[in-house]
This record gives sequence, structure tokens and C-alpha cells, in this order.
Amino acid sequence: MSKVIAIANQKGGVGKTTSAINLSASFAALEYKTLVVDADPQANCTSGLGIDPKDTNNSIYECMVDGLDVREAIVKSPIKFLDCIPAKTDLVGAEIEMVSLERREEKMKEALAPIIDEYDFIIIDCSPSLGLITINSLVAADSVVIPVQCEYFALEGLGKLLNTIKIIQNRLNQNLEIEGILLTMYDMRLRLSNQVVEDVKTHFKKMVFDTIIPRNIKLSEAPSFGLPAIAHDAESKGSISYLNLANEIVVNNGVAKNG
Repeated sequence: MSKVIAIANQKGGVGKTTSAINLSASFAALEYKTLVVDADPQANCTSGLGIDPKDTNNSIYECMVDGLDVREAIVKSPIKFLDCIPAKTDLVGAEIEMVSLERREEKMKEALAPIIDEYDFIIIDCSPSLGLITINSLVAADSVVIPVQCEYFALEGLGKLLNTIKIIQNRLNQNLEIEGILLTMYDMRLRLSNQVVEDVKTHFKKMVFDTIIPRNIKLSEAPSFGLPAIAHDAESKGSISYLNLANEIVVNNGVAKNG
């Protein structure tokens, strides 16, 4: 049975897609069979794994709206142990098409059900909104990782997201947990970055991951090569940080491999 983790924050530019790409690649590097689901119409997660969205016939859209067998949408990434269900721009129309469907909030969960035992981890990259696709992602997930950038206004909108998660827990997915708040884009030289870390840890205490993701040039440039940072430069601070995050989640969930 896989662990399904949504990476969500309706605020853009917080390192959400970067986290989806690099966390899933880090699980794969640790030899956990991993699937990343690109649920963002911008399809940046898809292209960041070296898959051209224009070359994909099927996406999570067809699985949710047309009932396509999810296996027909899975694409092998260039990384061993890592598969991807890509996104296409027509995912934008999915929300409108799904409005009239019964159990519309559960379409992604239903789509993923046939393969739920075939992966150790399934990572869902949510779009920067709290629309129907993101709600579907949170209903399908066991837990949610919330990236928060170490910049001014970091906590802005976080209350709204936590409130949405609470509503989903009450009405649609009582098993949904917060895996953790992930501090991203950290620059130890900046007083502001350090202040944000302090504020977030004071507010949310044990909900915050020990691992903090630094600002890192290799993390920024890797997507232009269609690679996760770990395949672009395994020694970079960004790569090591996401590997540490993957290990932290593995330990927290008690799923470490023997040996």
C-alpha cells in the first residue's frame, strides 16, 4: 500500500513543484518505487522530469473526467524507480467539466485506486489554487506537505489552506494528515530568512520539518535540463536537502528499508 502525499499551497512561487520533482526523485534514489502525479495545468512538474507535455496523449485529466485506465496515462521518467502521470493544459477545463459529476471531489482517488498497491510513494503536485483539482488531490492523499518560502508574507494564506484542510478532514477525508510544513528558499545570510524560520517554528512547532530547503542555483537550473537536481548535481546543497527530507519522511512513517 503506497503513501499518497499531496504537495499543496495556493500561494504561487513557494517551491511546490520544485519540491514535488525533487522529493519524488529522492524517494526513487532511495529505491522506493515512486509515482509523481502532475495535477497542475502548467505541467511544470512534467517538463521538469524531462517529459514533454505536448508529446503526452493521456494525462490525469483523462483519468478523472473520462474514466481512462490510469495505467494508460503513466509515463516512465528518465529516473529509475520514478514514473509520472503528466499534466496537459486541458486540465484547466477539468474543473468546469467535473462540476456536474457525482462524487466530483473523489475522481482522482478513484482514478489512482487500481495502482495504489504498486508504488511505495505517490506524490501529487497541486496547482496554486484551492479549486476542485486541488480538493481532489487532498481527498486522494494520506497526507499533505505544505511548502512555505522563507520570505516576507510567508504565512500569508497559510491559515486559509489549513482551514481548507480542516474542512476536507471533516467532510471528505478524515484520514488526511499534515505530513509537515516545509521551509523553502532559505538564505542563512538574510536576517529575514532566519526570522521566518523562527516565526514558523514558534507558530507550528512539531508540524515543521527539521529539513530546510536552501536557495540553491542547481535547484533553480535543473528543470531547464529536464532533470531533478539529484540527477543534475547530486552533490549540490539542494539535492542533499531533498534527500534528507525524503529520509525524514521515511523515518516518520516507519517505512525504512532493511539494510
